Amino acid sequence: MESLQIPYRAVVIGATGGLGAAFVDHMENDPNCERVVGLGRQSTPSVDLLDEASIEHAAAWLRDQAPEWDLILDATGILTIDGHGPEKRLRDLDPTIMGRAFAINAIGPALLFKHLAPLLPRGRKGILATLSARVGSIEDNHLGGWVSYRASKAALNQIVRTTALELRFSHRHALVIALQPGTCDTRLSEPYRSRAPEVLSPEYASERLLGVLDHLEADQSGSFHDFEGQRLPF
Repeated sequence: MESLQIPYRAVVIGATGGLGAAFVDHMENDPNCERVVGLGRQSTPSVDLLDEASIEHAAAWLRDQAPEWDLILDATGILTIDGHGPEKRLRDLDPTIMGRAFAINAIGPALLFKHLAPLLPRGRKGILATLSARVGSIEDNHLGGWVSYRASKAALNQIVRTTALELRFSHRHALVIALQPGTCDTRLSEPYRSRAPEVLSPEYASERLLGVLDHLEADQSGSFHDFEGQRLPF
């Protein structure tokens, strides 16, 4: 990455997932990156999206490591929950499963934003990004189905937009972005890849997404972009 301070510091949450690991690997090999920290449930410190105290503790640990972090990337998310795939019809809706989808896909990232956004630099470009999904776009929904996943990602998009509007007062150079990585060859998408017109490797998708972030500016904060850089409707 070239638009951040050189050298830059980065944090990836969900670093053991397919895309998260690819992000970490890419930045570890980026000569402009001074340090990348990968966090997740098995890291030290650990980050559990269902446990706000763990997120708060990780934020304090990061602040002890460095006062500012240039790139904070949330690569978490869930699609299949306890063996249950996305609902095909409203009659398949299970409130417990839906609540879990919201807890991990929306509430968890909101808590990450709450505790990690203050670590962004104030006097230069900083990026807070999260992985959303095209099916979370309300305007782009022409098929129906997948209610829990769609709604949780739509909620995430609203959280991105709201965070961007708030941060413009305290971090006017900050870029808060929702990213659509496409269908990738990861465990999350494995049961559904056969229906996708294109399946991307995590290495390719992560490189493209970092390139998209590199070319966006603060006046585009609060928007939703795919791995090709196209702006998507919320």
